[in-house]
Amino acid sequence: MNRFTTFALSATCLAISLSTTFAFAAGERGSEPEAQDMVKKAVALIKSAGPEKAYKTFTEHPDGAFKDRDLYVFVYDFDGICLAQGANAKLLGKNLIGMKDVDGNAFIKGMVDMVKASSKGWYGPYKFTNPATQGYDLKKSYCERGAGDTMVCVGTYATK
Repeated sequence: MNRFTTFALSATCLAISLSTTFAFAAGERGSEPEAQDMVKKAVALIKSAGPEKAYKTFTEHPDGAFKDRDLYVFVYDFDGICLAQGANAKLLGKNLIGMKDVDGNAFIKGMVDMVKASSKGWYGPYKFTNPATQGYDLKKSYCERGAGDTMVCVGTYATK
């Protein structure tokens, strides 16, 4: 390969990489209706397969019906214990009721309080690490009451 061919190949690879990045930023985020639909499917799986099997599916299967682009299922009990987490399994079993975003918003507690009061709805916005960008982005989450005193949620990140 001569230098011109190497340069042309490098330029093409860079262009493909940048177009992929911009495509994700421009339109490859999950939508609010998709988040609501994923929560409804997650609640249905909990009812049909049981909580233990469903939580394992949400956490251990990184792609599929419960993980799509920047959408993923997370489940907490009303005390703030993480029962399932589609983006970060290291949070399982931890009590995160007091976890706050960078602005001091105790968002897990806020979601729990909202689900206790109305059984379902949108909570947010709050700032949370976006697994796609690794930066703090505005997020809001759709949550529904799950099995017993639990909530099942999927969040959407705001476009910039």
